[in-house]
Amino acid sequence: MSERTVAFRDLHLAVIGAPLHVGDKAPEVKLATGFLSSFDLLAGTAGKIRLVSVVPSIDTSVCDAQTRRMNEVASELGDQVIVVTVSVDLPMAQKRWCGVAGVERVLMLSDYMGLEFGKAYGAAVPALGADQRAIFVIDADDIVRYVEYVPGIGQHPNYDAALAAVSALL
Repeated sequence: MSERTVAFRDLHLAVIGAPLHVGDKAPEVKLATGFLSSFDLLAGTAGKIRLVSVVPSIDTSVCDAQTRRMNEVASELGDQVIVVTVSVDLPMAQKRWCGVAGVERVLMLSDYMGLEFGKAYGAAVPALGADQRAIFVIDADDIVRYVEYVPGIGQHPNYDAALAAVSALL
């Protein structure tokens, strides 16, 4: 198997963790919501369609725009769908950013403790201490229905394709 990489400026950085594919069972992971509090991604959102938006750091322009976009679509998707953003930012930084940005419809979860989400979902970039930008759609039965690993850290994902995958499940 060849090494997977993601572009960051003029570098190609290694991505670790086996990539997920449509039809795979989504892995359960604990993500931080505070220094001593955590959230089980699948158990905590059981029975919902999950639109999981992964950003390296909320305080960068593309991550900011992606999370704002997810917040906008969250209100349009209805109660059957939960929109989650995963970043490596500290939970307090995520809460601060959400307050400033007016983002209140997205469940913010942090992978700052060892990139466990990134490793389980095939998106960990240890050289950056962050996760690769990605989008996953996971159905109510915990099956992956859409996957996009964005090839460049500074690139936007295909929002329309991810939203079409969610719509197909409704």
